[in-house]
Amino acid sequence: MVPKKNNDVETFVVEADEEGVRLDVFCASKYGSVSRNQIQKINRDGCIEVNGVVRPHHYALRGGDRVKIMRPQETQTVSPVAQDIPLRVVYEDEDLLVINKHAGIVVHPAHGHREGTVVNAVLGRNTRLAQLGGVDRPGVVHRLDKDTSGLLVMAKSEAAYRGLSQQIKARRFAKTYHAIVWGRFGVREQRIDAPISRHPVHRQKMAVVARGGREAITEVFVVDTYEYFDYIRVATVTGRTHQIRVHLAHVAHPILGDAVYGGRKSRRWSSSPRIRSRMMRLLKVMPRQALNASRLLFEHPVTGRWMSFRTALPEDMRIVLEMLHGED
Repeated sequence: MVPKKNNDVETFVVEADEEGVRLDVFCASKYGSVSRNQIQKINRDGCIEVNGVVRPHHYALRGGDRVKIMRPQETQTVSPVAQDIPLRVVYEDEDLLVINKHAGIVVHPAHGHREGTVVNAVLGRNTRLAQLGGVDRPGVVHRLDKDTSGLLVMAKSEAAYRGLSQQIKARRFAKTYHAIVWGRFGVREQRIDAPISRHPVHRQKMAVVARGGREAITEVFVVDTYEYFDYIRVATVTGRTHQIRVHLAHVAHPILGDAVYGGRKSRRWSSSPRIRSRMMRLLKVMPRQALNASRLLFEHPVTGRWMSFRTALPEDMRIVLEMLHGED
């Protein structure tokens, strides 16, 4: 499965939140039909370069690395198509686009989600996006999970892409979330410092690990407390995949509605039929994880002006809080 060494080449820039990822894992994530073993074979044939140098498949990537893949014909990536999909635009200038993403939409095309993404929607409004992120991810400097709502900034210019990526790497790009979680913390503030890596068994999930994980730090502030739930504000010091969801589940406070990390298992919280019935009503209102990216704070990568954006909670989270207020 050796690709032809012609113009069939694609280059990806490693984002700040991908730093430390193995080269073969990174490359395989770009092509849903190619396994890591196949990627390793391609790499052994000298068809993958990092900053112009062939590296071993286990090489740990750094933010800003340029990975060039001379890829097999069957893995060629098709540029995202423009689609007429509604977007809630919060701010826009020549370099940036800030949107308020609704739950249920994927940020960029990937295996299984070739269309109907935020990128498709942005292109559908005739907005140009920086190409440094690769064909599938133009303008994408950070992401939100499919079922996480809230603020997302995209780069329209190459200068904006580089500047935002550098801020994320330097931890000067601040993101604040709000969430509704099972159980009560019992303290006003808590710092969760626990490394995260791919789950050793369930490869689609992430997990806190004892060895070999990447540094992950989440800061929690309890805004309000109810009988069986806490409403919290969350700040991420690092930006790992599923970090907030994994960390909160790790400390026994999974996010309400999160089917992947234990947030829909209402039976564990009470043996009372009345209480379980109440939990099920909440879960019916909240079919996804109750997590919203509520604030962004960063320096404009071109003008140098500090930019701050806030958004209100989405309707489903507001309804759940109203239910909790009424019942408590």
